[in-house]
This record gives sequence, C-alpha cells and structure tokens, in this order.
Amino acid sequence: MKMTGAEALVRSLENAGVEVLFGYPGGVVLPIFDALYDATSIRQILVRHEQAAVHAADGYARVTGKPAAVLVTSGPGATNTVTGIANAYMDSIPMVVFTGQVATPVIGTDAFQESDITGITIPITKHNYLVKDAAELPEVIAEAFHIATTGRPGPVLVDVPADVGKREITYKWPETLNLPGYKPTFKGHAKMIKQAAQLISKARKPLLYAGGGVLSAGAWKELKELAELMQLPVVTTLMGKGAFPEDHHLFVGMPGMHGAKYTNYSITETDLLIAVGVRFDDRVTGKLAAFATKAKIIHIDVDPAEIGKNKAVDVPIVGDARYVLSEIVAELRKMNAEPRTDAWMRVIDDWRARYPLHYHHPDGVLMPQHVIERVRELTKDRPTVICTEVGQNQMWACQYTHIREPRTWVSSGGLGTMGFGLPAAIGAQLGRPGYLVVDIAGDGSIQMNSQEMATAAIEKLPVKVVILNNGYLGMVRQWQELFYDRRYSSSTLAQDCPDFVKLAEAYGWHGARVTEPGDVDAALTAAFAHDGPALIDFRVSREECVYPMVAPGGSIDEMLGGIPGGPVSEMLDGELLEEVWE
Repeated sequence: MKMTGAEALVRSLENAGVEVLFGYPGGVVLPIFDALYDATSIRQILVRHEQAAVHAADGYARVTGKPAAVLVTSGPGATNTVTGIANAYMDSIPMVVFTGQVATPVIGTDAFQESDITGITIPITKHNYLVKDAAELPEVIAEAFHIATTGRPGPVLVDVPADVGKREITYKWPETLNLPGYKPTFKGHAKMIKQAAQLISKARKPLLYAGGGVLSAGAWKELKELAELMQLPVVTTLMGKGAFPEDHHLFVGMPGMHGAKYTNYSITETDLLIAVGVRFDDRVTGKLAAFATKAKIIHIDVDPAEIGKNKAVDVPIVGDARYVLSEIVAELRKMNAEPRTDAWMRVIDDWRARYPLHYHHPDGVLMPQHVIERVRELTKDRPTVICTEVGQNQMWACQYTHIREPRTWVSSGGLGTMGFGLPAAIGAQLGRPGYLVVDIAGDGSIQMNSQEMATAAIEKLPVKVVILNNGYLGMVRQWQELFYDRRYSSSTLAQDCPDFVKLAEAYGWHGARVTEPGDVDAALTAAFAHDGPALIDFRVSREECVYPMVAPGGSIDEMLGGIPGGPVSEMLDGELLEEVWE
C-alpha cells in the first residue's frame, strides 16, 4: 500500500496499539499532524507546553502499564521535552517520543529550529533514532515500542526530518524484529534462585525491599504471595508505592530520608534484605556504608547494571521480577519452608507503636498532614489515583496516604521534577477515566506547569488539585532552616500571587480556598463531587517541616524530628530481642 512517510508513521502508531497521543504542532511536523486529522482510533491531546506532553504521557503510562506516545516539532519543541524524557528515564517509564527535525539536506547547517535532539538525549533515552529513509519508519517504530516496553522499560526517541514525512513509500508493518544486540534476561539463574530460597527459609529477621521494578514487571501478586507465604515484612520505595497493599499487616512503610523511624530501624536490624526492582538510591540508603550492615542481600533486577552498582550483594539475580519471585515461591514450597518471623514482627510492631508518623495539631492551625489524611479518608471507598508534585507535598503525601492498588500512585522519583504532578494527573485521568484523580501540590511546583489547567478544562478531564500553600518553596525552606541558619534565600513565595481561586476560575475550573481545619472536609467533598476539574488552595502552616528526616550523608537510623528516640540498638525490647537471635 502506497502512502507518505507521515501517513506511515500514523499507521504504525495504530499498529503499535497507541490510543492517546500527547503533543504540540509546529512547522516540520505539520505533515504528520495532517495525517492524524483522519486517524479516528488515536485520541490527540493538545497540551500547552512540550514538557507537559511528556509528563502527561508519563502519568498515562504509569497508571495503565502501556507505552505512551508524544509528538512535538523540531528545535525548541524537541528541547522542551528533555526534562520529561529525563524524568521518564530515571523512573523507567515506557514511552516513545517523536520529534520533528529539519529536512535531511540541511541537517547540521544550523537551519531554522534545528537541534541535535538525538545527540542531546543519548544519556536520557534507552535508545534513539534519526530516521533518514521514510521506508524505515514502520520497522523503526515497531522496534522503538518493543525496546521501550521490554527489559527495563524506558523512553525511546524517534527524530523524523521534515522531508521524510513527505516521501511516498510502500507500507509494510514488520512481522518480526531483528535486534541481535538486545536480549533482556527474564528468567533468573536456577542456582541463584535456590540460594535465595535457602536464605529466606533460614532468616529470622528478613525484610522485603520493593521498588518500581515490581510495578514495571506487573509482579505485585507474586510479591504478595512471597510475603504472605513466609510472613515477610515489606517496605516499598517512593517508586514502589502501591506494589504492596499499605493496609496489610506486613507493610512497614517507605524507607529512607523521610521514612518512618520503624521503617528505617527495620532495615538497620534486618539479617536478610530481599531487594526487588530497586537501585539502592541515595535517598533510601543515606550513608551507604551504614545501610543494612547486618544483612545478607538478595538483589533481583532485570537490569544487570543495577546489581552491585551501589551496594555489594550476596545473591545477585538478573531477571524479570514476576518470573523470579514466582520461581522463588515455587522453590520455597518445594522445600516446605515455614515462616520464622513471629518474634521479628513483634519487634517491628513495638517500634510502630512507639514511633508512629507524628505531627502536632495546634488549635486553629491548618496542618498539611491533616489535609492529606482527609484526602485519604474521603477517597478510601472509591477508586482513586494519587499524583504528586515534588517537595514537601510529595513527602507528606507518601507518608500519609494509604495506597492499596497497584498503579494508583504517580510521583516523580529519580529526577524529582517540580511541575510534574498536574500534567501527570491529566495523563492518569486519560488512562483511568473511571477513577478520581487527585494531584497533591505545592504552591511552588504547581506554577511550573499551571498552563495545563487549560488542557484539563478543554479536554473535560475532572482532575482535582489540592495545593498545600505555605508561601514557600517548602523543602528548600526546610533545608535552609535546618542547615543554613534560617537564611531563606530565594525560597519565599507570596501566598496571594497568584490568587489560585481566580486562576482556577479563569480556566473554567471550580476553585476554593480553605484557611480553617474545620472547613477541610466540606471543601474536599465539594471538589470531588464536581463534574469538572477543581482546585483547592489550602493555606497551611507556613514553617511546618517533613519529619522524620535523615540529614544528608547520615545513617538512616539517625533521624531528626518525630517522636524522640535513641539509637536503634536501644529500641529493641530485651525479651523480643532474645527470641529473634536465639
């Protein structure tokens, strides 16, 4: 079948199963947008900034597990995607980003709106292509989606010069792919599986440490099966939140810089750390030399480059988490292994009782943690996706929400991208149209992509934005308070600039402001019931800090704030301690 390169690109998107395309047009991609005009199976979302297109695609991919697609023009259109691509790369999110490029004869001449986007994005993409032959488009696109979604997922970029979209080709979608250098490992090594099962069967203080790789692999059922079979306590990273139900008695929270004391104490005292789909990120480990020093470590990851990169391990297992966990469970059942963690769980429960997440409730003061607790309680009986911006709002959301369903937590992890939450919520709402989608935001981060309020309004996407407005770049201010003698350099914001309620109304949103604790529930209930997008400006305590907190470079068992307590060695109940070590 004869068609232009632009038509071939659109046909290839359809063959790849793309349902939603996020983008922004421009000169060199007009042939592609013209071909999209007749594409009835792809919903096109016109954002207001290219960075937001990638963040929206990111949110869509996280909640659906499907690869997302983005289309932007050359030059600034392409370079505006860089932050979003880097964010997706750091968090292993599958997507394919199509960028326009100047015509092939003028590439390298500094032509109008030319940028070397393939060169720019080499470090932040799983792979990228500059397509100079229109006949290669179907095969390249098939490869791009395959690479983006297999092994360790990630973004792939396809750069399409203007003349390539105009050339006529004979279209053929490839039936097979030839990628001889690309062979992800899925099944774990049998010897390593047996070693892991033996260690788990003997451990008295084991701990499952689950990250985003569990969600990428769709391995939450296998994770839960292993945890329940051997009664293993489970901690999840920021990226792994939702991989294990947070109302389960075995769930022990998020570890690291802003983890609960009982969570970090558990890692400090464990004798076997079973790390699944994690990369031992510095925000989790703190001082590496002091992290899990009493433990043997099993590390399961589909990316061999992650194993041993930050932390030496005893049992390395390269493979897909879903396959590997099911193999370990099968081996444990074959061994007739039984749980040995009763005493260990009693120790953890004792820590939980003594050192819960905690904040003060001054009379008449609206506390940010209280707002999130009310969001949690008012949404617990309905399907909900929680998105966040980045900063204090993100950490409070992580601490005080209880995520029970996989792929219903959307937050920027590795890159920590302010401005991520609103466009990601738009993508999440498109991916899960029957869900309530709530973006927990700060007054600083929401302004980085607030123009996407137009996208939500025009596309009739009923996202809800909860702004914890403290008049500061909150996390920056917190560090300045703790480590820079309260010298608030460039971290103070005007709480009334902009007027968020008027901004919401200008975009056709429902807008409200809350200053009193007693008004929180009514405002949230009204916003959640509204059939369109809604924003609430909560004027919260201005200098509240996120606690507990591990100081930069510190050990994770040495935390600032929260309920006072000494070193972890002093926290262990004597009789329970004897049971665990006997």
